[in-house]
Amino acid sequence: SSLSASCWSRPQPVNMFSSSHVKFQHSKALTSPYPGSHIQRSQVPEDKVGWLTEWEDYNPVEYTAKSVLAGPSWADPQINHEGFSPKFNERDGEVERKSLNGLYVVENGRPRNPAGRTGLTGRGLLGRWGPNHAADPVVTRWKRDRSGNKVAHPVSGKNILQFVAIKRRDCGEWAIPGGMVDPGEKITATLKREFQEEALNSLQKSPEEKAKLEKQLQKLFSQEHFVVYRGYVDDPRNTDNAWMETEAVNYHDETGETMDKLPLEAGDDAGVVKWVDISEKLELYASHSYFIKLVTEKRGAHWSEDPASECLE
Repeated sequence: SSLSASCWSRPQPVNMFSSSHVKFQHSKALTSPYPGSHIQRSQVPEDKVGWLTEWEDYNPVEYTAKSVLAGPSWADPQINHEGFSPKFNERDGEVERKSLNGLYVVENGRPRNPAGRTGLTGRGLLGRWGPNHAADPVVTRWKRDRSGNKVAHPVSGKNILQFVAIKRRDCGEWAIPGGMVDPGEKITATLKREFQEEALNSLQKSPEEKAKLEKQLQKLFSQEHFVVYRGYVDDPRNTDNAWMETEAVNYHDETGETMDKLPLEAGDDAGVVKWVDISEKLELYASHSYFIKLVTEKRGAHWSEDPASECLE
């Protein structure tokens, strides 16, 4: 349930929504086979992705993974299940069914992906009908030499920023230690919990050790921070009726003293955890690279050796 929102994802590096007129693009959500299966999506031509384009012959494949149909606590029942009447576009008990990007259309009792057709209906691997919310904590500090001075990049002249990265067990790639928002949980709590579980191995700590970590981490997570990104995530797990959304937040340890006292230890979904120097050469989940780039822009840190380089590939 703590699988990162962006395990295979990439939000477009553009303003994806403008006032009430939501404008999205997705490409990962059109790829086949569907993750964890041999299911092939119905092909959707680029000019027919948008719902406003009429397509009478559109015949998407229906697929919901057995792991979701088994009825785990993090998943909804099927739409026609007796007693299941979800309140879309609003808070539904403990489940947040509002989208970070505004209202979405509900057609024949099913939410409609605001980014357009995906060639697949049902929920695939996603638990919730409609938006599936996640959170990604980007914890950063300045790279320093043995004397404690900030290290500048020899080409750009900008100081080098580092972030806490995990190597995920499931994908084998480096990523931000993020995960899914539990029912009734505030985003701020998710960000802190996921970082503790994946980067500090809090699930394996004694109550005393956990309390000590909590106290140390509170100093970092209670200080000023900024939201890097909020909204729809282009993810190959997305379907016509279920999609990923995330909130990425940067927590910056300016002096480095707070994080120096916290021993990084991989846990939960993480195989390895370490501080990583940030630059455009980093190979992360593409969406995570985008989040990290936005952080360097905000902090005025090094990103590229080419001063004209403003965009991600």
